Formats: sequence, structure tokens, C-alpha cells
Amino acid sequence: MAAFNKFQVFVLDVASGKHQMQTGTSHVYKVYLTNTAPVATNTVYGTPADLSTANGYTAGGASVGTITGSQTSGTFKFVGGADPTWTASGGSIGPFQYAVLYNSTASGQPLIGWWDYGAAITLTNGNTFLVDIDQTNGILTIA
Repeated sequence: MAAFNKFQVFVLDVASGKHQMQTGTSHVYKVYLTNTAPVATNTVYGTPADLSTANGYTAGGASVGTITGSQTSGTFKFVGGADPTWTASGGSIGPFQYAVLYNSTASGQPLIGWWDYGAAITLTNGNTFLVDIDQTNGILTIA
């Protein structure tokens, strides 16, 4: 399983109210694929660059739906809706090594974090790739 890495700006964005992650809010979160290494100081969608629309991939990525959160004993856990999935059709998708989570609803489309799969992946025609969102432990926790 790929490790989740948080963008530095996420903490400020949470404090500033850019992300509405509690149950009952309408912000939609997406994951996009890139072969450009994210940098912890990246702040908004498109940096790092998204893949182009082609062969079953749509620029902007796939929705994980609404992320909800819950707090237990002083730890807030963010849990995603659906695992984003892509199936290559009519050709290949990629290469990509990173999957980037961002808020597609908030102004500027702020970044949250990314998964690094360790090596470039090219999804060949007919094959499927999914980002496995941890529904038990959450995407990330704030303690």
C-alpha cells in the first residue's frame, strides 16, 4: 500500500476553513494522477501537473465524494467516500507514479496530500487501477 503524504498548506487551509470535511457538508474531493513528483510546498490543483484526458482518464481526476470526519479522544479522522478507480480503454493511461487528493469545491482547489506508488505505472488497455482509501484508519488523522 502506498503511503499518504500531506501537503504543508493543508494545515493552514483547515485552520482557515477552506475544507468542509465534517458530516453534512457538500464539498467534493477528487484524486488525480500525475507522473510529476509532488513537493510538500505545492498548494493548488494542477501543481503537480495532472495527466491529460485520454483512454479512460479524465483530467481533474475521479471523485471520492464527500469526505467525512469524526473525533475520538482528541483525534480527528478523515474518512473518504469511494475509492477512485480508472480503467484504460482504447489505449493506455500514464505513466503516473502519484495520486493527488484535492478539494475540487473550494476556491483555488486546494491540495490535501498524495500517495507515492514508488515507480511509474502505465495502465494498459482493459486494466484497472484504484486508489485504496483506508476506510478504517482514515485518509489522515489530526491529533
